Amino acid sequence: MEMSQVKAIVTGGARGLGHTFVEELVRSGAQVVVGDIDSAGLRRLRDQVKGVTVAVVDVAVEAAVGRFVAEAHDRLGTINVLINNAGILRDGLLVAREDAGERKLPLGLWQRVIDVNLTGAYLMAREVGARMIADQIPGVIVNISSLARSGNPGQSSYAASKAGLDACTRTWALELARYGIRVGGVAPGVIDTPIVNEISDEAMRSLVAGIPLGRIGAPRDVWKAVQMIIEGEFFTGRTIEVDGGARMG
Repeated sequence: MEMSQVKAIVTGGARGLGHTFVEELVRSGAQVVVGDIDSAGLRRLRDQVKGVTVAVVDVAVEAAVGRFVAEAHDRLGTINVLINNAGILRDGLLVAREDAGERKLPLGLWQRVIDVNLTGAYLMAREVGARMIADQIPGVIVNISSLARSGNPGQSSYAASKAGLDACTRTWALELARYGIRVGGVAPGVIDTPIVNEISDEAMRSLVAGIPLGRIGAPRDVWKAVQMIIEGEFFTGRTIEVDGGARMG
């Protein structure tokens, strides 16, 4: 698919990787509708990237997703690209010993991560996929996974959600190919996004030491993989790792 022909939805586009995806899409001539729960971030994005349409949406809420996709479809006329980027990270060990006794990972914390990262992606893919099929047009769904999908201490919910998303990438690719809809995934490693600012210098040095290329990634490194999936007409059912050669697990 030519980038100038893209009519896309990007979830979680108010900041971080999503912000970069939106910028690059618009720069390439695409039409873009952005959904995020961060209303202030969406206002900043709209001011910074001219021509983009924004809407507040919680992708974990079925009714909200239905309304958002319907409004985006009305705005764009059709939707041929979905970038499932919305995601949250809530670290916590499964169980740990403390002076007061064992501390357990709260169910609410686990569930919220699964709801946003996995159920949200499913709801978006379902609604956008249905629109693509009804419009009888070829389309592309890109799921943003993570290198943590292989497992990472303190990230049970996050790793499970991203591993589940990888499984859905393959499953949806097999199911939707008959309609001309391709599905691919991108699994970033350590990328220079706002969350990196929360990592200590010592921890960052340790992370970089495990990356063969000797640096963390830039958001545009991830974008190039997303772009390849959109443009690559013979690509589907696979998740690309963008990690500088690092591996977890």
